[in-house]
Amino acid sequence: MNITEKVAYLKGLAEGMELNTEKREGKLLGAIIDVLEDMALELEDMQSAQEELADGLDAVSDDLEDVEDLVFGDFDEDEEDGDYVYDDLNEDEDCYATTCPTCEETIYFDESILEDGEVICPNCGERLEFDLDSLEEDETESEEE
Repeated sequence: MNITEKVAYLKGLAEGMELNTEKREGKLLGAIIDVLEDMALELEDMQSAQEELADGLDAVSDDLEDVEDLVFGDFDEDEEDGDYVYDDLNEDEDCYATTCPTCEETIYFDESILEDGEVICPNCGERLEFDLDSLEEDETESEEE
């Protein structure tokens, strides 16, 4: 029996007892039953709305999972802790960082980006160029010494 049915039962009991709503006690009990009925209806509406929200959230979650599969196709979700693990990750590959002169955010990238000679800041879109010639000259000079 849900709350609405329970309140209806109480209302039926009060009517069966032939409560005199002209007296103070009868008025009070009648008002209490009316408030309980309003609360039960409101609670029923809230539960219905919550179920709709849960269904909507499930649909969004399913859609997000589809998007994650498209975007992170090379990732596998580790079943134990829910973390994502990249299958093709080369742990020997160096990771580099620089600070964007425009937005001053730190940008992380790997050696393949460094070899390209430029990177676009994901925060502001500024194109950062790298001149590796001077680094190669420094390495050659240090090897000769």
